[in-house]
Amino acid sequence: MKVLAAMSGGVDSAVAAARAVDAGHDVTGVHLALSRNPQTFRTGARGCCTLEDSRDARRAADVIGIPFYVWDMAERFHADVVDDFVAEYAAGRTPNPCLRCNEKIKFAAVLDRAVALGFDAVVTGHHARLGPDGLLRRSVDLAKDQSYVLAVLTRAQLDRALFPLGDATKAEVRAEAARRDLAVAEKPDSHDICFIADGDTRGFLAGRLGETPGAVVDALTGAVVGSHTGAYAYTVGQRRGLHLDRPAPDGRPRYVLSITPKTNTVTVGPAEALEVSLVRATRPVWTGDDLPDAPIACEVQLRAHGDVVPATVTVDGDRLTAELRRPVRGVAAGQAVVAYRPDPAGDVVLGSATISG
Repeated sequence: MKVLAAMSGGVDSAVAAARAVDAGHDVTGVHLALSRNPQTFRTGARGCCTLEDSRDARRAADVIGIPFYVWDMAERFHADVVDDFVAEYAAGRTPNPCLRCNEKIKFAAVLDRAVALGFDAVVTGHHARLGPDGLLRRSVDLAKDQSYVLAVLTRAQLDRALFPLGDATKAEVRAEAARRDLAVAEKPDSHDICFIADGDTRGFLAGRLGETPGAVVDALTGAVVGSHTGAYAYTVGQRRGLHLDRPAPDGRPRYVLSITPKTNTVTVGPAEALEVSLVRATRPVWTGDDLPDAPIACEVQLRAHGDVVPATVTVDGDRLTAELRRPVRGVAAGQAVVAYRPDPAGDVVLGSATISG
């Protein structure tokens, strides 16, 4: 099979490309240039898509012995991921840019181009598994599992995807990279948001949305208890950085309960007010069993690396609802709800949707 290996310059994508070669595929490596100014996208382990990353990917491809190219996806990435990220925060939601990148860039723009060029599939270094049945499953390394951010992919996209690392732990991947003489064996993983290299999300948003002063209101009393310079800088469940003018009457901490862009208001309250038992979501993508025509019992995950909660899920057209068996705190609109079916061969992703409330 002729496959395109997306090589970020990190250890996971390098070993994934090497494993694809070992599996007998005709592999070509490609590095995605996603930054308009690549020098600014890495600070230590933060960020990605720098010239350093491109060179690391090229060196890995040379060691593996595969052709290598760089594809400029900066404008598409900025429009579909960065601008979307800013717009979602401006609307009072909390987006997941990694999920959006998989949906719009790696398995849409890149896959479409790859197929047009005659490739059969795209290989990535994601820690997830595709079984013989074609179903997406969690990685054996639950601490590194990335099935949550892949759950937005359609069945057609999964049919053209390869995830060679799903049966390995991160420690095993690094050891394998060292055995293969790949220089990225000990390269730190990128973390946080790749296009915010300094980790200052509030500053990044302020630079694009400007300061919009507003009130912080107590949910129990209705009193104004503080002020802010932009509601977009807050997310549901946040406790730190609220800078409230007066403490709660009972002295307990307050948390962000909601953000209302229309009135530019941030509402705060006690921790128990964060508890949610019913999650509503839109734009469901169902890739597991047949689309259910009745409520089904499963497990759901409500944010990346979040706890798994037993639930009853109902899909009705463009809507999905999840009735949680136990309340969960800090459920934020804009994140994904991902439904899993427990399975002896590894939890199966049934589908996902975008949380609306």
